[in-house]
Amino acid sequence: MSLYHTPLNTLDGQATTLAPYEGQTLLIVNVASKCGLTPQYEGLERLQETYAARGFSVLGFPCNQFMGQEPGTAEEIQTFCSTTYGVTFPLFEKIEVNGDDRHPLYAELIESASAADDHTGDIRWNFEKFLVSPDGSVERFAPQVTPEDPALVSAIETALG
Repeated sequence: MSLYHTPLNTLDGQATTLAPYEGQTLLIVNVASKCGLTPQYEGLERLQETYAARGFSVLGFPCNQFMGQEPGTAEEIQTFCSTTYGVTFPLFEKIEVNGDDRHPLYAELIESASAADDHTGDIRWNFEKFLVSPDGSVERFAPQVTPEDPALVSAIETALG
């Protein structure tokens, strides 16, 4: 199944896929509201604002699998993200990124190796990032790689052409 045609739901429960984003540059991130890395929302929103006009979007996928750091309902997540960090990029329903109930989108994404350490397989923590180029190729970045990290910014710039 193609990354772009995997069934998903938006944060408000509407059925969708990533088909509207095909041919764009995407940064797919598993997010959480109560994590030490949560302030990365600020940088992710800056990336969204900086590059959206060039065919780029951050896509957030809340996940509660890492020490219960995303316990909220869809409404609580939306309110927290918009009021605390001014998030305007799309958020999708809370999913599992590891284990037997891993969402099919992440089953496909985890096959990509991290540029820094060649890690494949399970998501290591909240805010692991997958940069999807317009051609569908995927580059993986560890959770500690901030949105401002020169390696990530350079990869986004390269993907955007």
